[in-house]
Amino acid sequence: MTIQDVAPFTIEMKVRDSECDAQGVVNNANYLVYCEHARHEFLEAHGVQFKDLVARNIFLMVAHMDLTFMSPLTGGERFEVASTVQRHGPRARFEHIIRRLPDRTVCLKAHVDVICKIDGKLTRGTFFEAFG
Repeated sequence: MTIQDVAPFTIEMKVRDSECDAQGVVNNANYLVYCEHARHEFLEAHGVQFKDLVARNIFLMVAHMDLTFMSPLTGGERFEVASTVQRHGPRARFEHIIRRLPDRTVCLKAHVDVICKIDGKLTRGTFFEAFG
């Protein structure tokens, strides 16, 4: 199976008050944390354990992020992060959409490009060819 064959993944989360700024909305940096958590859970759901990758000297790293903020989240709100992934040359591009629950208002759209290094060398994406 290649990374293109992997089904979309959705995870639900809840905003913690500590993630909000003085205006009472989620600080923009925390959206990156939400996306990273969803990405890790996505990979884990498809059999990829980061500790196993590290033990094999395989490192997946963010190369680029593009975020579009659309509607703020506030403390205590529940939300979901829907994630899909496509191969883009040597990179895997994750698309994350954060939606407030229960109304499913889109709060953030993100594209995150991930690269792979094996034994300290940048690969041409071979890890993503043998995904899952």
